[in-house]
Amino acid sequence: MIAAVYGLPQANPPDMNNAQVSEWLARGAEAAEHGSLRSRALRRAARAALTWPSEVTELIDAGIPLTSLDRVGPYVAGVIAEIIALDDAVEPDPIRAGFLTRSRITNILRDSTLGAAVRADFQLHTLWSDGHATLGVMADEAARLGRTHIVVTDHSKGLPIAGGKDEGAFAAQRDEIARENARLRAAGVDLTVLAGIEMNLSPTGDGDMEPDLLRSMDLVLGAFHSKLRLRDDQTDRYLAALRNLWIDVLAHPRGRMFNFRMGLSARWDVVFEEALRRDVALEIDGYADRQDLDVDTLRLAADVGVRISLGSDAHAPVDLGFLDFAIAGAAEAGIARDRIINTLSVDELREWTTSRRRRAPAL
Repeated sequence: MIAAVYGLPQANPPDMNNAQVSEWLARGAEAAEHGSLRSRALRRAARAALTWPSEVTELIDAGIPLTSLDRVGPYVAGVIAEIIALDDAVEPDPIRAGFLTRSRITNILRDSTLGAAVRADFQLHTLWSDGHATLGVMADEAARLGRTHIVVTDHSKGLPIAGGKDEGAFAAQRDEIARENARLRAAGVDLTVLAGIEMNLSPTGDGDMEPDLLRSMDLVLGAFHSKLRLRDDQTDRYLAALRNLWIDVLAHPRGRMFNFRMGLSARWDVVFEEALRRDVALEIDGYADRQDLDVDTLRLAADVGVRISLGSDAHAPVDLGFLDFAIAGAAEAGIARDRIINTLSVDELREWTTSRRRRAPAL
């Protein structure tokens, strides 16, 4: 039996779903010879299962080949068929726990009105840093998806591995943003491109860009990109970041990655209370591998009432659809609509950041 081969405990689960299939595939990859073709195929399919548009059980019932799914060839399709036939569930490994699947978020959004209220994407990247498309291409796809405004948040100079840029480059990007907005208006497209940045933060909460540049930004995201595997409590690190006067949004706070990195831990009630006091938003990064903050942590954020920002973390046009993962996470956690800054108009967003930055030094 597949459970014996992969060392999986057996149980009597509810209906098998893509999250369970993903976990079985990931454990199968771990049980296979390290670096083998089978291990790589199962690992890739485990990740791809997060984005499959339909439940595999539905495909099987409809007689649709499983090989129609991303990263599923004949071998993986056979493994999935065994998993479904066995119908045994397992608890996900913590490094893979708490991730929504595309098929799951479709159901969440069907039962929620939040999606209609969120028409802005507050994290995306372009060729200016580590993105794979021009600003214009990203804007056109965002407009096609019905977005009314987007914030371009390319990386800052402290993250050269991600093509981070200095103050001069961001000033030049502002010129391109102005040209793109003029092009969109001339074409009658209802989309405004806003200037932002994903500023790299040191573990002590310090940024790497000059205040004059940050002052000109419509939205400043701050994000940790180093020392993300520490296992001790990181509350003080988050408090230091929240005291950075320029940070409007703390991006992908935990730094977790599906099947790769657990992410940081903290006394989140303390972090959220400080964020509320300083009026800093915490992000839900909707990229399927991140989903950060996760739903369980977001439920505490909902109780505290901290502001929340939603971003796809798109690096290519196809990634812009990951905003749905962020919206679904907020809906599932019960985040109040008026605490989500993506529901603000362009003018309201600018009023909030201006007011927040004006008050920050006194806090």
